[in-house]
Amino acid sequence: MSAMNIGKHNYNQEILQSDKPVLLDFWAPWCGPCRMVVPIVEEIARERPDVKVGKINVDEQPELAGQFGVMSIPTLVVMKNGRIVNKATGARPKSAILAML
Repeated sequence: MSAMNIGKHNYNQEILQSDKPVLLDFWAPWCGPCRMVVPIVEEIARERPDVKVGKINVDEQPELAGQFGVMSIPTLVVMKNGRIVNKATGARPKSAILAML
């Protein structure tokens, strides 16, 4: 399964009501470090069916970025039961992202 695009239209259903832990990647197409993280996030989405993976484009979803207090990108957020349990800013290797989960 690949990472899903998250926006205001599906945030409540896909993220807040998820019965699995959620990894959110806040990104933008113009962001170099974001482009380094995207293949890792997609790989995790394919390899970990026990985790829901979503991508939030901060240019298209500024309200969601603001709601999470995203000041720089990439920002990775892990949520469980609708609550933030982990957050990291900046490009990370796969091992560090998996450790967040």
